[in-house]
Amino acid sequence: MWLTYAKRAGWTILIIVVIVCLLAVFLWRDRPEPDAIDWPAPALASAATPDAVTVTWLGVSTLLFDDGETQILIDGFFSRASITDILLGRHINNDAPVINYAMNEFRMRNLAAIIPVHSHFDHAMDVGAIANRSSASVLGSETTAQIARGVGVPEDQIIVVDGESGFEFGEFKVLLRPSNHAPVGWRGTVPLDGSIDEPLTLPQPISAWRMGGAFTIVLEHPQGTALVQGSAGYTKYALQDIAADVVFLGIAQLESLGRDYAELYWQHTVTATGSHSVYPIHFDDYTQPFGEIALPPRFIDNIPKTTRWLTEFRRRWDSDTSLFMPEFGTPIAIYAQPASEP
Repeated sequence: MWLTYAKRAGWTILIIVVIVCLLAVFLWRDRPEPDAIDWPAPALASAATPDAVTVTWLGVSTLLFDDGETQILIDGFFSRASITDILLGRHINNDAPVINYAMNEFRMRNLAAIIPVHSHFDHAMDVGAIANRSSASVLGSETTAQIARGVGVPEDQIIVVDGESGFEFGEFKVLLRPSNHAPVGWRGTVPLDGSIDEPLTLPQPISAWRMGGAFTIVLEHPQGTALVQGSAGYTKYALQDIAADVVFLGIAQLESLGRDYAELYWQHTVTATGSHSVYPIHFDDYTQPFGEIALPPRFIDNIPKTTRWLTEFRRRWDSDTSLFMPEFGTPIAIYAQPASEP
């Protein structure tokens, strides 16, 4: 008798496992196409003046600013962990061939600074490997410094930022202002919070990269001023003294925080700075290989819903502001953009 019950229980468990696996596969594949976001593409740099400041979006919130003489890299995330690596806690390492490809393909010949918005793996994973392939300085928190030290970056290339700090690289003036990470963890916490207190040697699971302190990054240039908010966190009135022409707006998991939060985030980041152009960043699935852009599964982050909210906020609060979708690997002349449709 007990054998019969055991067999039934075994079959029941097997059926449940199969159903759960099929449901997981369905949910993982249920993702909108990037063209579901009905925002125009910006004018390409080739259509602007030859000496225009350009920005190239390289996935997630990695941005390459270039004025022809000096390059500034925001974040540095080319090595990609797969969803299996993340779920199983596998150890990952800098992907040397991908890093070499990215730096060569996007002509990072005049890299002066590498500045992660914070130190989670999807922002700061490759900052040290990039610094070791250039003479660029790594700017960030003590946690960012420990990431760089872990792969042998010389100390004279590491600049620890404590509080608000300003720097100059060529004609770029860079301001790092302490900010907040979006509270998208369990019960409004910050995921993988905390710091790294000793050099981070690789390989490591993604949980080894800690937030370490977040920054709003402002890049001022004679042609204009850009603001990068890599995570959808904000502090009320913190940016009222900053006038920015362009905002690169991190929107990952913004939908999970609700429409009211998203509207306040817009007001205290876009409205407060008076920007004429907004580009979303950190909207793509960072488990995809470098260069392959896909939106995350709908059950994880409903990006089209988020962008519909932003379109409404723009019409309500900032009707003169234009919304543009960046295209991976394509230089954008950010200060020479035509206005988008109302």
